[in-house]
Amino acid sequence: VQLQACGGGSVQAGGSLRLSCAASGRTFSSYRMGWFRQAPGKEREFVAGINWSGGSTYYADSVKGRFTISRDNAKNTVYLQMNSLKPEDTAVYYCAAQRSSGGSYYYIPGYDYWGQGTLVTVSS
Repeated sequence: VQLQACGGGSVQAGGSLRLSCAASGRTFSSYRMGWFRQAPGKEREFVAGINWSGGSTYYADSVKGRFTISRDNAKNTVYLQMNSLKPEDTAVYYCAAQRSSGGSYYYIPGYDYWGQGTLVTVSS
């Protein structure tokens, strides 16, 4: 599976962005998907996760209520809608795919495939 993330950019605090991650291959619908981010000088962290059907979603406390993860299996794409953005949301955002149906969404080594990252910059 190859993942291609896009949609990053620069926005003022309080603004919105929608990230997209397009996947190659015909087995996209069988993967759990996650979004992670890495700010300068910090470790990569979990942002949001979604199960194969889109029926279950998971969020980091720092983004709960502001970000929404969704997927369109017909388009092999997962999205991250980010509203009420804050300067502390500035980071490179990565999408990732996980084959296992029993692992944790939060555990970075549990993901099998990663996109290249897209930069989100939020100014105050």
